[in-house]
Amino acid sequence: QVQLVESGGGLVQPGGSLRLSCSASGGTFLINNMGWYRRAPGKERELVAVITREGTTNYADSMKGRFTISRDNAKDTVSLQMTSLKPEDTAVYYCNAWGNGLDTWGQGTQVTVSS
Repeated sequence: QVQLVESGGGLVQPGGSLRLSCSASGGTFLINNMGWYRRAPGKERELVAVITREGTTNYADSMKGRFTISRDNAKDTVSLQMTSLKPEDTAVYYCNAWGNGLDTWGQGTQVTVSS
C-alpha cells in the first residue's frame, strides 16, 4: 500500500518562496502520476500541478510561472517549488499519487502566506 508523506509547509511572507516535498513508500511501482492539490479555508480542493512518470507537467492557470513541480522517480519523491507567494495561496497542500487502480493522498501540509 502506497503511503505519501508531505513536508516543507510553514509560514512565509508575501512574495516569498517555499518548497514542498512528498515522499512515497510501499508499492511505488504502481504510481504513474503525482501531483499537488490544495484546499483553502472555505473553498473546494483544487488542482495545483501534476506530473507524469515521464515528466510531463500540467499547472493550474493561477500557478503558471510561479510554481514548479518536479519528480525524482529513483527516490519516489515529488516536489513543488513555490515562488512569488500571495496571501491567497494560503491553504493545506496535499500530495496525490495515482495509476494502475491506485489513488492515494498524503495527510497535507499547511502553507500560510502572511505578513
